[in-house]
Amino acid sequence: MFLDAEMQLAYKVGNAPFNMFPYPHFYVPDVFPKAFYDDIQRNLPEPRDLRPIAEARSVKGYDERFVLGMHDKDLTVLPDSKREFWAGFMRWFVGAHFRDLILRKFKPFIDQRFAGKSEVMFHDEALLVQDITNYKLGPHTDALRKVVTLLFYLPPDESQSHLGTSIYVPNDPEFTCPGGPHHDHSKFTRLHTNPFLPNSMFAFFKTNNSFHGVEPIADPGTRRWLLLYDIFVREEKPGKAPEKAAITVRPRVTVTPAPAPQKSKVKFTF
Repeated sequence: MFLDAEMQLAYKVGNAPFNMFPYPHFYVPDVFPKAFYDDIQRNLPEPRDLRPIAEARSVKGYDERFVLGMHDKDLTVLPDSKREFWAGFMRWFVGAHFRDLILRKFKPFIDQRFAGKSEVMFHDEALLVQDITNYKLGPHTDALRKVVTLLFYLPPDESQSHLGTSIYVPNDPEFTCPGGPHHDHSKFTRLHTNPFLPNSMFAFFKTNNSFHGVEPIADPGTRRWLLLYDIFVREEKPGKAPEKAAITVRPRVTVTPAPAPQKSKVKFTF
């Protein structure tokens, strides 16, 4: 069951072309075999099994977002069959070959971002997410330690297609943000919204202008399911041994991303 899913995901992601403006990103449909996506739908947690993100991640201001971590200790709240499914999924999805594939996929951008550093440590995490009515996410570039984000969209059908992640450009063409705060929608122009379709995925590289967010969800009774996958850079403390989940990459500048068009409102920056 998992081997077919791993191979199709690797094929789809590994061959997906990048969109370079306003920052490196791509969107992929049908990332898993249909039968496996059906298994995901059957094994989604019940709302009672989720925690407010404020409890799980110490993030305030998002009362409409609920999450379930993918570590063994987090999965204990699930019934046996669902716990076995997600535990098996995580064994190949996090801290394994898939992470290596993503790092190779984004290597030109990683080389540029970390040029001049002798070695960089990375680790990956996954999180199941359910957003409900009134959720919104202001344009932001993500935390400083973020390197790559993959958003797996998990709706049951196409009725939520308008609820995907949006890409924004600031109205001030000189404005960039190293990471952290979420900004007011009114200060940005929405460039594109990825269709929130079953079995699809949106991936992007974190830069100083990787502005993305979610338009306010007004649909009553919304349950917006995602699987978040992130790769972070880890700054090791002196004398501390690297964790097994981390890998070391020695950056080397090999490729310079294509520049944004001259009439662009934003600069392509890392």
